[in-house]
Amino acid sequence: MDIFESQGKIQALTDELKEHNYNYYVKAQPTISDFDFDAKLQELHKLEQQFPQFAHDDSPTKRVGGAVSKEFRTVTHRYPMLSLGNTYSREDLLGFDTRIRKSIDDKFEYVCELKYDGLAIGLSYKKGKLVQAVTRGDGVQGDDVTDNVRTIRSIPLSLRGDDYPDDFEIRGEIIMTRSGFVKFNEKREKDGVQAFANPRNAAAGSIKMQNSAEVAKRPLDCYLYYVLGETLPHQSHYDNMMAAKDWGFKVPKYIAKASSIDEIFDFIDYWDVARNDLDFEIDGIVIKVNEYAQQQQLGFTAKSPRWAISYKFKTEQALTELLEITYQVGRTGAITPVANLEPVALAGTTVKRASLHNADIIEELDLHEHDYVKVEKGGEIIPKIVGVDLERRKAGSTKVKYIENCPECGTKLVRDEGKANHYCPNEYHCPPQIKGKIEHFVSRKALNIAGGEATVNALFEKGLVKDVADLFDLTREQILQLEGFKDKSADNLLKSIEASKSTPFEKVLFALGIRYVGQTVAAKLAEYFGSMDKLMQANEMELVMVDEIGERITESLLEYFADESNLDIVNRLVASGLKFEIEKDKDQGPDMLQGKSFVVSGKFSMARDDLKKMISKFGGKNVSAISAKTDFVLAGDAMGPAKLKKAEKLGIPIIGEDDFMKMVK
Repeated sequence: MDIFESQGKIQALTDELKEHNYNYYVKAQPTISDFDFDAKLQELHKLEQQFPQFAHDDSPTKRVGGAVSKEFRTVTHRYPMLSLGNTYSREDLLGFDTRIRKSIDDKFEYVCELKYDGLAIGLSYKKGKLVQAVTRGDGVQGDDVTDNVRTIRSIPLSLRGDDYPDDFEIRGEIIMTRSGFVKFNEKREKDGVQAFANPRNAAAGSIKMQNSAEVAKRPLDCYLYYVLGETLPHQSHYDNMMAAKDWGFKVPKYIAKASSIDEIFDFIDYWDVARNDLDFEIDGIVIKVNEYAQQQQLGFTAKSPRWAISYKFKTEQALTELLEITYQVGRTGAITPVANLEPVALAGTTVKRASLHNADIIEELDLHEHDYVKVEKGGEIIPKIVGVDLERRKAGSTKVKYIENCPECGTKLVRDEGKANHYCPNEYHCPPQIKGKIEHFVSRKALNIAGGEATVNALFEKGLVKDVADLFDLTREQILQLEGFKDKSADNLLKSIEASKSTPFEKVLFALGIRYVGQTVAAKLAEYFGSMDKLMQANEMELVMVDEIGERITESLLEYFADESNLDIVNRLVASGLKFEIEKDKDQGPDMLQGKSFVVSGKFSMARDDLKKMISKFGGKNVSAISAKTDFVLAGDAMGPAKLKKAEKLGIPIIGEDDFMKMVK
């Protein structure tokens, strides 16, 4: 196939697959089999690899993700994402209707919609292309999660037709369907990964993942419900939502106009029952005044619009038998009691467990063995017990007594004065605490060693790793003993462990898991003392002198370094080559980049313009195109393949953001 044929074929396949994607994910009317769709997608992918100059930015192949975000950039909302006033009372709705009628003399109508239980998102489009996706955050600022959102197939990357505004925002809710959630959790459990508690948490957790390729594997969907912009085609909310449907957005059909409070109540009554038949979670109904001019007339309070209100359905409860109470031990030794229940249907899911939080909750409920308990979700990650059916309590049943010893190691539990939870003090020999410390050590924000919880568990169960220092003594032969590990995966784990030795001191300190020493505290301690030796030798007065280091953190540090087993681990980690001191900066002047030219391409943790300003500040020169005269290519995530290929061909050094920051540190 020559170059002209390939360009035409790429265009034709791109257009065809976009149409199939729209039919399947938005209209729910597939016109091609999954097998045929995948075959065409693979064909397009191969052509784009062969002729990257013809690949479209909104190509269907981009849906698989691949960008890895070190952290999400904070973005200020162009239009604040206000919360809605909530009510569970029909009397409050009557009051809302009365206030609206007193404020608006003209005839008006409402729009009733479902209140989707997911993650709020704002999508910005310019000239028909998705340019940004931002979470609600605090309503004023949110996280830029564009790379992750681009993987959701029901969200259009480019719009249909030509009558959409040049610049607008549309808001909605990212959800995970109930059926998708069940299959997703089944796979997690099969893979030995902890299951999510409910679809909402699964959706929210997915969108905040660092790797968009992993997000692409999750069954996420998005329902849109509000359009904002300066040049919208219509003067009412309902008409603009219908227009958005024509532009390719998944606007739900569960929307209706209402001219009276009675019609609103009819809508509520219908969905209070019918919500159990939906394949997604809702927790209420949203009522809005339809016309924009009337919305502006009604205005806003500091927190919410006066022209809209949310009616929330009463929390569903279920009655079931308490089978037994088990106790979980966390990384810090905190004990969490969990009620194991006779499985019962509740709000579209089957509930088998409920959190009891601590001993005070058990005492307050006056729980007895095999009580019949009232369970509700109530927004909790794990359903909770809210009461006991005393009429069904069995005669002579024994009152539940909170355990006195750790269920894992048998150590006598302690409870600090004023604290809610009991703790196992056997910090260094209690199996779940040991595993928890190792899992924390290898986590992304610490040493970022591949494998995570499942690999740590396998290594621990085999007796190959008993503390964090053991990780650096692992051999290839030992790793190959683990189920599922072959030559390549064993080599990858060893490479990841070796690469972790370059982790900066402040992250190594955080990775040790010293109680109360989080990322911020670890960074302050590392900066103040400069090395582990000086930190270990510091006395109480010297520790308290550090900014934001109080008595609690000081006490924890002194206890940690007084324990011989901790000192042994630190010494072994030093011997393994980990960094336990701040790297000294080289003397560098303001012209350290003088005469050097840079091409900046891709996405970074900071704004690209800020990187370019730094290059100029230190005497460097920003150039837009790669040539033989270019000194460095500063490459971020999702750098264009054509630029990458050209830089490699010309032998130009390709550096990352961390490399650049070291140059100008």
